[in-house]
Amino acid sequence: MQLKKLFYAVCIGSAVVLSGCNNSSDNSSAQTEQVAEKTLQPIIIQGALPIESENMAAKLNGVTVETIGGWKYWKGTYQGYPVIISKTRMGMTNSSAATAIAIERYKPIAIINQGTSGGHDPALNVYDIVLGKYATNIGAFRTPRLAAGQGSDSLQWKEAFDVLPDDESDPEPITIRKFEGDSELLIAAAKAKVRYSKGQVVEGTIGSADVWINELDRIAFFHNTYGTSVEEMEAASVAQVAYQFNVPFLGIRILSNNITNNGAYDPGTGEACQEFVLDVAVEYMKEKKAAL
Repeated sequence: MQLKKLFYAVCIGSAVVLSGCNNSSDNSSAQTEQVAEKTLQPIIIQGALPIESENMAAKLNGVTVETIGGWKYWKGTYQGYPVIISKTRMGMTNSSAATAIAIERYKPIAIINQGTSGGHDPALNVYDIVLGKYATNIGAFRTPRLAAGQGSDSLQWKEAFDVLPDDESDPEPITIRKFEGDSELLIAAAKAKVRYSKGQVVEGTIGSADVWINELDRIAFFHNTYGTSVEEMEAASVAQVAYQFNVPFLGIRILSNNITNNGAYDPGTGEACQEFVLDVAVEYMKEKKAAL
């Protein structure tokens, strides 16, 4: 009888110990999952050219480099926050492809597309920065119908073509499509704005297309009709991809030249924009970390 009681006591004690071990293991696993959940995903900062990306990449800590196709990604940290610098290369196709790859591969918390641009607004000067309240494609439009021999006049190309219509059965979606910059990224940029001393920082519309416009009347048309502040070749295509993946996006552009007021090209603008954008990224990630 005594042996039977002893046997039962040992079994019960073992069960308690095993149960405690299992609970401890479960708790440890739950804590690990909670820590994993609270880890920030990286913010991606894009630049088309070396002059628009390599200064930022050089400031990252613990850098590893990954090349996928023709696109390069530097992965590391900046001031303790996970950051990926993406060299998209020039143009709408390059930047959209680099964006889709980055979203699928790195699952970013947000994307900032930044770099140099040409001015459309005579009130803006070289080193001024435009925060993209909107980004719009200025290379998508329907021309008037003209017969052979009637020539061509780009000032009459006034019907914008929406490449991402809500109604995809519409064969001619004629409207100006504007992608809105993320509100939280704009708030972060407004906080960083007070520390930028090389020019003014304003909200505006970034116009994108695979075209370099040197016709002042054409520039004036886009400025007056689309509300463009600057032109470049990437932001609207990145915004379009980010929109479809539901990833927060903001375009930021510095004026490297402005032919509307004879503002001469200055290569130093590329580095100035990168410095400002890193500051924006820190402000944004700081808020995201605090919200975890």
